[in-house]
Amino acid sequence: MPYWEVDFAPHLANRNIYYESSRGCPLSCSYCLSSVGQGVRYRDLAEVEQELAQILAHKPKTIRFVDRTFNALPERSLAIWRWLLAQPGETLFHFEIAPDLFSEEMLAFLAQVPQGCFQFEIGLQSTNPATLAAVNRKMDLARAGENIRRLVAFDNIHLHLDLILGLPWESEATFTASLNEAFGMAPHHLQMGLLKVLPGTAISRGADEFGLVSSSTPPYSVLATRWLDHAALSRLYWLGECLEAFYNNRFFRNLWAYIRETGEEPFGFFSQLLAICQAADFFAYAKTQELMTRMLVELAHTRPDRELFCELVRFDWLVSGQRLLPPWLDGEPSKEIRDYLWRRLPEELPPHYTRLTRNEFFKRGIFARFSGSLLTVVGLAQGEASPGGYVCFFQEQECVAGHQRQRHAVLFVEK
Repeated sequence: MPYWEVDFAPHLANRNIYYESSRGCPLSCSYCLSSVGQGVRYRDLAEVEQELAQILAHKPKTIRFVDRTFNALPERSLAIWRWLLAQPGETLFHFEIAPDLFSEEMLAFLAQVPQGCFQFEIGLQSTNPATLAAVNRKMDLARAGENIRRLVAFDNIHLHLDLILGLPWESEATFTASLNEAFGMAPHHLQMGLLKVLPGTAISRGADEFGLVSSSTPPYSVLATRWLDHAALSRLYWLGECLEAFYNNRFFRNLWAYIRETGEEPFGFFSQLLAICQAADFFAYAKTQELMTRMLVELAHTRPDRELFCELVRFDWLVSGQRLLPPWLDGEPSKEIRDYLWRRLPEELPPHYTRLTRNEFFKRGIFARFSGSLLTVVGLAQGEASPGGYVCFFQEQECVAGHQRQRHAVLFVEK
């Protein structure tokens, strides 16, 4: 059905718009209602461009393409992407993506996409081949993992990675492996959703075979399977809630990088964090940065790397935009450090300040002292012999992968 200008004019500015350029899905995943239909119907590209031009003229905040597998046809996907980037404006475009279906031409194009233009929701679902086969989800897991890592390395597209809890042949051990692998890929957002046993889908007809017990009312969430009883499923569900609360924000990026670089098992880390959160009734409260930081400091007391771990939490607190350190982060007051650096640093220090801008720099900057180990971990110093030093945090206004960049940290004076 064609759209008229009157449909758009009063409603689209600064809004999130859902748009469908194709209907159906080339995949046949047994848990998805899209598998019930036959084939995919692709709309004419000229018509798609005409409608998108009408929508974009009103400057919506986001256009979310609801095509079930947007990149199923590489040439068509590229044509739409190229057209979108040629349009003026600052709209963010969201796509649902199959990670193993990127061509080299697509990846080469995506490497050049300006920051903050595209956002991908990637359905990994599981890394267990038996699970994927049981739900008829055909995926080249090796290629999927390689492509996700390449997209992460581009650092210009916000990546949302999905796992599904409660699929057939998914035990606690295989789900642990899926979570560990997904975390290791370093997506910006990681979601662990419960399987929904939707009436009319193939998986609902095979519920007895797989021992699927699910709610009889919407959203039909799975409650137990042959491989996970209700207690195990519930435990994994709350671990997923813990992971999503702490991971899916901008608060602890250096901490997660440290977990990856040291080879610590993510499942074990979040299991320990979950125990602390449940003891503190964490899930009954608003999940603020302050509360999450308290939980991480509690966890630090149980770790052999307690001092470095707490320093990472403190560094992330400041780099995320906070100005004052709370008492539980054990930091030297910024004012004393600022006064010391005021006396120590030269009158001019390009490119950070000149003689004329020195006062403003010290007024706006946040200053803290860190160990050499911390500075090495976050990339501000090199080598184990760094003596540590003083860091200034100051705000950047750029946009990275759809989010405002965090504070920029600069090491000024080593001890």
